[in-house]
Amino acid sequence: MVSSELADKVAQLIEKPMPLSIVQAGDPVLRQKTAYYDGQLDDETLQRLIVRMRETMEQTHGAVGLAAPQVGLPLRLAVLATPAEFADRLIERGQQPVPFTVLVNPSYAAVGSQRAASFEGCLSVDGWQAVVTRPDQIKLTREDETGQRLVEEYAGLGARIVQHETDHLDGMLYLDRAELRSLSTTEQLMERWGPTGLAAAAKQLGFPLP
Repeated sequence: MVSSELADKVAQLIEKPMPLSIVQAGDPVLRQKTAYYDGQLDDETLQRLIVRMRETMEQTHGAVGLAAPQVGLPLRLAVLATPAEFADRLIERGQQPVPFTVLVNPSYAAVGSQRAASFEGCLSVDGWQAVVTRPDQIKLTREDETGQRLVEEYAGLGARIVQHETDHLDGMLYLDRAELRSLSTTEQLMERWGPTGLAAAAKQLGFPLP
């Protein structure tokens, strides 16, 4: 998509009522490698797009991230944050809440060899979750919304969210990395595997854990 077409599409998108519509699996935009962001939008338009993506993420119950392809834009941009109402629960589990963060042109690499498995869901695969094993600690290289280049380390849930959203920008869905025998409806996950835990799910559904 050339920059003028992209700018026109973004201009139309940010004028739509909230929340923005989430593209569902099967739409080709979710399977395209996104365009590197190098100023295709003016600063005001970029900021307005980020605001709209943040509002959509925050208005969607349980959402922790949103990538540009999920709103129909093949652009290397994503936003993420853990909802404030989850903060105490995360801290109790030894996890750090993730503040609102903008990923522009992100890439990551594993730090160490430790890997962790967890159920993941996706706004673009609505109603389903599956177990994905990922590096538990990563080094992230990104730019923020002002163009500043940053190198940061994330662990645990933060690392998982960054990897999930960055995968979207490479045309991947979490299902590409998932243990498909673990695939569960969100309802089944909450009723059956939420109370009993990941090990019980692995044993009864027949998939390995790291």
